[in-house]
Amino acid sequence: SIRRQRQMCIRDRIGAFGQANSVNFHQDDGAGYELIGDCIVELDAINPQVAARLAACFGLWKRYDERRQLLMKNQLERIINRPQVSRDCYDVVQRLLA
Repeated sequence: SIRRQRQMCIRDRIGAFGQANSVNFHQDDGAGYELIGDCIVELDAINPQVAARLAACFGLWKRYDERRQLLMKNQLERIINRPQVSRDCYDVVQRLLA
């Protein structure tokens, strides 16, 4: 369907930003992390599987300096602590935080 194609296009583009555009994703102010976090939250309500896959952008958060770790961890906690978080997103983010 068109809706599914749109969701996949969003995942592909935002995923590429998070995984292949490290200069902008890892901005000092955390704006890149916030963008990905916002997309995950929005997509989670529409397609939890796509949102969960997108959370993989934060997969290596523990390898960065303390400031970036904190900024990424804040986004992961924001995603997982929402009352309406999907099971898919919850499971992935919980593993990332462990």
